[in-house]
Amino acid sequence: MRYFAEQAQLPSGLARNVAFEIADGRFAAVTPDADPAGAQRLAGLTLPGFANCHSHAFHRALRGRTHHGGGTFWTWRERMYAVAERLNPQSYYELAHAVYAEMALAGITSVGEFHYLHHGPGGVPYADPNAMAEALRQAARDAGIRLTLLDAAYLAGGLDGSGHLPPGPVQRRFSDGSAEAWAARVEMLRESPGMRIGAAVHSVRAVPKEAVQIIAATPREIVHVHLSEQPAENEACLAHYGCTPTELLHEAGLLAPAGRTAVHATHLTDADLARLQQGVTVCMCPTTERDLADGIGPARTFSQGGAGRLSLGSDQNAIIDLFEEARALELDERLRSLQRGRFTQPELLAAMTAHDTIGWPDAGRLEVGARADLVAVRLDTVRTAGCEASQAIMAAASADVHTVVCDGVSIVVDGRHRSGDVAGMLTRALNG
Repeated sequence: MRYFAEQAQLPSGLARNVAFEIADGRFAAVTPDADPAGAQRLAGLTLPGFANCHSHAFHRALRGRTHHGGGTFWTWRERMYAVAERLNPQSYYELAHAVYAEMALAGITSVGEFHYLHHGPGGVPYADPNAMAEALRQAARDAGIRLTLLDAAYLAGGLDGSGHLPPGPVQRRFSDGSAEAWAARVEMLRESPGMRIGAAVHSVRAVPKEAVQIIAATPREIVHVHLSEQPAENEACLAHYGCTPTELLHEAGLLAPAGRTAVHATHLTDADLARLQQGVTVCMCPTTERDLADGIGPARTFSQGGAGRLSLGSDQNAIIDLFEEARALELDERLRSLQRGRFTQPELLAAMTAHDTIGWPDAGRLEVGARADLVAVRLDTVRTAGCEASQAIMAAASADVHTVVCDGVSIVVDGRHRSGDVAGMLTRALNG
């Protein structure tokens, strides 16, 4: 297959009239100033495929349904539990297929699914203990994107000064009962060409320290954890353990090896920041963090001068738009600092394409040998008309994506996903 891009963001910089030769799902040749003959033309700007490094697919059911009466993170959580309570493998497949197709429409070619909805009602395992994970595998396959299943341990119902609380009625669906039982179930999962298996600790609220230590020793190369999303999480950890969540995870050994990602990392001490800068990636989810009134995380302080690496996620999927997530890194920092230009455009693109942090190190670059992922963005819409291609991240939206190729396969053409009417799929999945 041969594509011809009017403009493309190559590792060396912005280039014009770029031909991409694809063979066996990879770029066989990338040639600027090429002849367009015989190639499928890509109007506008072509970028690498985007990496959504933190998603909870079933949270998409809450979009536009949690704002009456204001509420808090904790009241939002009760609505989330109600959604979790009614899903089964078939309905979860239908919802996730639609959500992953929506991600594909937004230019996302890899997703890190932070998966903790494991069991049936009351915590009773399905005949296949990983039936819900298999539903996600099939959903991603049918949507045409790669999946990294971050299988999360979720063992307790919360944390206060007296210790961890037992799981509540809905939380029993999340819990395997012990870290050992969690590890045994995850061991039954097998990777496939489009799916990687990683591990996750839901949070210090949901996983006691001794269980964190067991999970820290997992042979999985990819390990993620929710960290300091809410001040109440920090307060509970300090009250019970006498340390911050970052300190607890460090002492338990979870932050030491490469391949570890802390999600949110919103409320950190200077000492916490210093620990995370020793090789941990921070995945920020700005649209979720603002939707839930979590706060603005220290993105620029963490990553200044290359000290720490950032990735991005859509988290609760209240918005699925990596342009918006990347823009929020810059705009939130402007609010905090009263200064513009806090992140360069290449830095924002790097955060949008951090595939390696979810197990796909050969994706996210328009270069020979890399996985053949392309995202073509129109530069003539009401949002992008007149913008410079080098600054498209500050103007474009997911609606401006018109073509998406993942591993050499076209999954979005002329703004339509190969599965058909994604809005209809979502409507049926959400109201069925």
